[in-house]
Amino acid sequence: MFSTFKSARKWLFAVGGLLGLFSLIAFTEIRQGQKHVQGVVVRLDQVDGHRFLTRRDVSGYLTNEGADPVIGRAYTDMDLHRLEARLRQHGLVQDCEVSRDLSGNLLVTIEQPRPLARLLTAGDEIRSVSGQYVSEKGRFFPISMNYSARVPILTGRYFAVNRSLASERNLPLLTLLKQIQDDPFWRAQIAELSVDEQGDVTMWPQMGNHQIEFGPPVDLAAKFKKLKLFYTDVLPAKGWDRYSRVSVQYRNQIVCE
Repeated sequence: MFSTFKSARKWLFAVGGLLGLFSLIAFTEIRQGQKHVQGVVVRLDQVDGHRFLTRRDVSGYLTNEGADPVIGRAYTDMDLHRLEARLRQHGLVQDCEVSRDLSGNLLVTIEQPRPLARLLTAGDEIRSVSGQYVSEKGRFFPISMNYSARVPILTGRYFAVNRSLASERNLPLLTLLKQIQDDPFWRAQIAELSVDEQGDVTMWPQMGNHQIEFGPPVDLAAKFKKLKLFYTDVLPAKGWDRYSRVSVQYRNQIVCE
């Protein structure tokens, strides 16, 4: 009886030892795998359900178009902050984070810029494929072949010397673009905005043959209230082709011609 018990204990110890050895080997392999990049996992947010970038684009940016590969490299030889800085150099990347998971994968999380309008300069002749976008942060960024956002066109001499709307000086104009984007009615109605050297804004609608003289991008609530009155009360009574010009830039006035 005791002999049988001792044999069973020996078998248990042997099996336990083997399991422990296999566990140690597996653990060592996992730890070794964690020391090197096993793969790249790209996480992209979306803009209106679409993406300016593809995962292939991001992988190209990350590896300097293959000249600086990351898969198989030791994490001790990699500077994740440097990789983030490399990604942020590209206009279609607004922000990013590069990290690693427990399986040894390199995780790349990309935030894309949100467009408010599309800038066309005086030299742009093919309006459908040229230009830049202006983001909700006031930064201009390039168009993408993967997705074309439906936003108003932005033109005018003002942008010959203003290549960003991120400054305090340009905050009123950026606020105007945000208000158009955030309001379903104006987002559907305003097709184009032109800004002259002094910063005065003229708009063209999707419907109708008139232009809207908005003036400086200030007193937005009052100006949009007058303009809404023009669309809801004046045009239905007079007809959509009755006027070629409407001005809301003067206080307490709507000028229609």
